[in-house]
Amino acid sequence: MDLPCPEWVRHVEQKWTELKTEGTERFCRLIDINAIFNCGLSLIRPEDLNAFSRVSEKYCVKKSPERASEFRQQGNLSFKVKDYTTAALFYSKGVCHADKNTEELSLCYANRSAALFYHGLYRECLEDIRRSLEAGYPSHLQNKLRARQTACLSQLKKPEKSNQPTTNHQTPPCQKSRNTRTCISPGVSVYFSPEKGRHILAMENKTAGEVVLEDEAFCCVLIPGNKLNTVTNKAGKTFNTENRHCHHCLSQSLSFVPCPNCSYVRYCGESCQKDAWERWHQWECPIGADFLAIGVLGHLALRVALKAGQNEVKRVKKSASEEDNVTCSSYKSDLPVKLSLGDPCGEISDHTDCYHGNSYMGIYSLLPHVAQHSPSSRFLLAITMAMLYRRLQGGPPPDMWASCENKGVSGTWEPEMSMLGATALRHMMQLRCNAQAVTAVMVKEESGMAVQSSCEIRIATAIFPVLSLLNHSCSPNTNISFTTGFQTDPLNQFVCSESHIDHPKTSCSGMTVTVRASKDLTPGQEILHCYGPHCSRMEVKERQRLLLEQYYFHCNCQACQRDLSEESQKATENAAPGLLCVKCGKPLRSHMDRYKCSWPSCGHQITSADVQNKLKGLQCLLNEAFHLMEQDRLDEALKILKSASSQANSILTEIHPLQGELADATARVYATTGEWSLAASNLKRSIVAIQAQFGEDSIELGRQLFKLAQLHFNGGDCGAALSVIPRAHKLLSLHCGPHCEELQELCEMERCLQGLL
Repeated sequence: MDLPCPEWVRHVEQKWTELKTEGTERFCRLIDINAIFNCGLSLIRPEDLNAFSRVSEKYCVKKSPERASEFRQQGNLSFKVKDYTTAALFYSKGVCHADKNTEELSLCYANRSAALFYHGLYRECLEDIRRSLEAGYPSHLQNKLRARQTACLSQLKKPEKSNQPTTNHQTPPCQKSRNTRTCISPGVSVYFSPEKGRHILAMENKTAGEVVLEDEAFCCVLIPGNKLNTVTNKAGKTFNTENRHCHHCLSQSLSFVPCPNCSYVRYCGESCQKDAWERWHQWECPIGADFLAIGVLGHLALRVALKAGQNEVKRVKKSASEEDNVTCSSYKSDLPVKLSLGDPCGEISDHTDCYHGNSYMGIYSLLPHVAQHSPSSRFLLAITMAMLYRRLQGGPPPDMWASCENKGVSGTWEPEMSMLGATALRHMMQLRCNAQAVTAVMVKEESGMAVQSSCEIRIATAIFPVLSLLNHSCSPNTNISFTTGFQTDPLNQFVCSESHIDHPKTSCSGMTVTVRASKDLTPGQEILHCYGPHCSRMEVKERQRLLLEQYYFHCNCQACQRDLSEESQKATENAAPGLLCVKCGKPLRSHMDRYKCSWPSCGHQITSADVQNKLKGLQCLLNEAFHLMEQDRLDEALKILKSASSQANSILTEIHPLQGELADATARVYATTGEWSLAASNLKRSIVAIQAQFGEDSIELGRQLFKLAQLHFNGGDCGAALSVIPRAHKLLSLHCGPHCEELQELCEMERCLQGLL
């Protein structure tokens, strides 16, 4: 939920319509963000506060001993059937709802330690035993806990087997920014031009798969669970994003520690818990329900401002104002001008690390596009941030925003601290165009399925100072992958350290993005990133509409130019890609509201409505087959899929996307029943459609080839598996880097097969 919840949006829309003409005209004339925020703040009335309170009450984040007990009981039921993952997740929910230092909390920790033990997570088990004892675990039950502790220590004394994958992929070292996890590859430079603004060019040859830059998130916020990012496990239990990821570093865990004061926020360990509390959660916690109501963008915007602090904001605003004057007088030419890595506007300065994860200058200098936001949209953002600022005022002022003269003395909100709200409003406007969705591949643990599918879901929204410099292309020459948690970067060159920004204490968020070239780059070529609308997944007119609506530019990238030209040519030739004549099997051509066979002697025609009905019918059969597969009614599912495939073959070419989906589903049924050869032959049909739709260098094709290698491996066809692995390896390395889970499994599969030969 990126934007405010619908109830609050409706309230603000009503408030906007009720403003008198004079009020709306006065608001529309405001272009300064400070003035816009102060206007919003002046319009907050008691009835608005009451309305917002009613909205926030729906997002309860209070501790509940009763719910803690319920979750523990649900965990016990899962534990009894040896579903230790589900049990641990339920116990974690119990831990988060239990009050601190209570018997209920100690029982949840103790029970979770048992689930972790059977998972082989012995260090995590020991931590939970410690936490349980510290929370007051009943003395008459401690013998069992001590025995488990001894068993863990015994297991940890055994030598560990190394399971690190080997890879031949070599990447030149990056140029690391000081005290950050951000690095920029040699031969990559930041440039400025009036047409493109700041952008990044390759200054030397870069090969596909080579890392061109890594960037640390300045801030990120976990996306609450919804139908788009919720995964149901094999037991039919649903656990949302917030149940599976640390709310600070985003790493996955089965042994969370909770915020002591709310039931929503949880962390992978005490280190993240302490760091988040010191940096922002001590001010966010009392109004946690409000953040869920206003959405992720508002939450992230305020978090960015909290991290920066009043002194840093003042310094950067002054610096940006001076540099704007320089920019106006310096860039007369249309040619791109190279910028110093230390300065977003080309001025050499002492601040030599502008482009890195902890660079607030890199964030502040992003355009807020004030004029491009509609007046009603600006009003919604202003009122929302003003309301959040008012709610924040109910507690002590943030340390980083208290006035230097009164810091730690008065504990009051000084008038000049309204800069916090105005700064957060600026970031909220920026985030519409510069927020980056953090994604992860999640396995769909479907009940009864021996072969499981995966999907990509959004787990967080982040802001990256360097990644935000990349311009968009609907057919980019880069791909990105994310690394969560406090861990060494993929190049093993540096680890988290404290930032140079004048903070009492900082450490990186643990979220980094790695940008790799997906195609060979030549000197002078711009490095481009896809903002979402991709030419292989969306028609050109829909892409351009979405980009103009969200990012305020008309896309004229090479892919759009090509697609518009091809679309015009297809209209001239009346082509209807992917459709066949049911009588003779020749391609169909569109004509007005119908399709005609391209073979003159046939003359068969069919209306566009009939074609759409046939496609909808095939999709319904596919959906029905999926439903039967989930119920383990495989024979019935296979019968429907065969019927659908027969119908599809008469009206669709082999490269139509629906053909690929039908073939993939059929392959899954055969794989579940152990008919590996039939599964592989159907998956090959799916691969033909996938390659036509997404391209021969796509991650989608890489994942299909990975599945094909698995099928050959399970079927004992060593030669076929080894023939597929190199191409799958190349594509997974290209898009996901050498440390992704699929690639690790592929390497292990290859080693095993080579050992059999």
